[in-house]
Amino acid sequence: MSSISVRIPTILRSYTGGEAEVKATGSTVREVVADLDANYSGIAARILDDNGKIRRFVNVYVGEEDVRFADGLDTPTPDGAQISIIPAVAGG
Repeated sequence: MSSISVRIPTILRSYTGGEAEVKATGSTVREVVADLDANYSGIAARILDDNGKIRRFVNVYVGEEDVRFADGLDTPTPDGAQISIIPAVAGG
């Protein structure tokens, strides 16, 4: 299993005990989110919608790559990768 570093936005840190960065395992973004949820119950529901897709106002990056323009939840997460979960900021 790949060891992945996941950057947690301030708004979701209540799930991680205030941690800004946590470790997770998985070979795809989907597996990493499942592992996060196993360790930090409820966090997946803030990242994924009821259909199991990434929420419209959440951006997920593997390294510098937005997974929406890659393979979405099936985007590979190589060992040592960094995933960033970034809530989209609505413009006014």
